[in-house]
Amino acid sequence: MSTKIKESKYKSVFGWDGDNGLGERLIRRILDGKKTATCAPKEAYTKGELKETYKSAGKVVTVYDKDNQPRCNIKITDVFETTFGSPDLRLVIGEGYGTSIQQFQEDHRQAWKDYTENGFRLNDETILVVELFELVKD
Repeated sequence: MSTKIKESKYKSVFGWDGDNGLGERLIRRILDGKKTATCAPKEAYTKGELKETYKSAGKVVTVYDKDNQPRCNIKITDVFETTFGSPDLRLVIGEGYGTSIQQFQEDHRQAWKDYTENGFRLNDETILVVELFELVKD
């Protein structure tokens, strides 16, 4: 990115080594205004991480790529829980799936495949922690 991002003290990383470009695609969707939500299974958080996530509502967070490069800032507008089997439509829409819960579930099953292969639970009762956000224009 050619412009300098004014980094926040709060950080969110999109992507990881071996993600097949997923992190970059998600960041592009944020920058294009098509992604306004993210989520993760509650059991993936430590108690401290969960506490910090809930305190992030109203705060500006810098989004970094897997190479630790700041890419943009987002403002967290809401943090809440929903289930994987009946996800809140604000999450589904914010992830860019319109109202297609089935497509949201299929894509997240695939994206989280490595986690589930390592004993992580993902079923209809799995609780997701959701962060809704808006892109901060500099």
